[in-house]
Amino acid sequence: MTSELALEFARKIRAREQAVGYWAVLDAPVATERIGRLGYDYVALDAQHGLLGYSGVLNGLMAIDAGHTAVGMVRVEANDFTAIGKALDAGAVGVIVPLINNAEDAAAAVAAAKYPPLGGRSYGPMRSALRIGPKPADANATTLVFAMIETPEGLANVKEICATPGLDGIYVGPSDLAIAVGGAFPGDPAVDTEFNAALETVAEAAASAGIAAGIHTPAGTVANQRLAQGYTFTTIASDLTHLEQIAKSHLDAARAAAGTTKD
Repeated sequence: MTSELALEFARKIRAREQAVGYWAVLDAPVATERIGRLGYDYVALDAQHGLLGYSGVLNGLMAIDAGHTAVGMVRVEANDFTAIGKALDAGAVGVIVPLINNAEDAAAAVAAAKYPPLGGRSYGPMRSALRIGPKPADANATTLVFAMIETPEGLANVKEICATPGLDGIYVGPSDLAIAVGGAFPGDPAVDTEFNAALETVAEAAASAGIAAGIHTPAGTVANQRLAQGYTFTTIASDLTHLEQIAKSHLDAARAAAGTTKD
């Protein structure tokens, strides 16, 4: 991936222009490369709940970059200097940091992602130096940091989190956020009103602070709704989910055509 692509994506996010990405949880670089060539603005690799370790993250980022179309981001496993630094050293343009509860957590994430004087990231760019060059200032200008809003504390403190210097955006984990407001998953009728109100609160806080608001969605139709709602970037589904869905649809079609069923 060229430095121009990374810089343009960073500009787009910071200008709160709309972007659409894809979520990958599998350690399948060839599949990730094909997805990265489809026209998505970014592909996010899930190092928190995904089924890939550090080598999978590294290979996934190389696969995304091979398409020269999308940029690679990583949801790191924790708000931790080492986890954030390794994802960026491997070539991620941005990190999505989970379980941010307050402004102090958000500031720690920014510090881990930025070289001095903006933060405390340890210098060892490894692969990322091939993309943006070895200068810390260039890396700081390109690197994006997103704080996940997915806990009761994070929701309560979302305005303070959005005001964190150096934070480029917030990112909603909808399943955890639904749990945080008292439900099980998005779509639970018992908490639909509270969940939708929470989504509005998050979007408004980001807009007021002038930073991007992102959210994970299960399908393109929902992604379209969230963009219309005021979210500036949205990620669709996951490779594992779509693999299961398309395999099931073909199985159902084959059995329907043959006039057979299986209980």
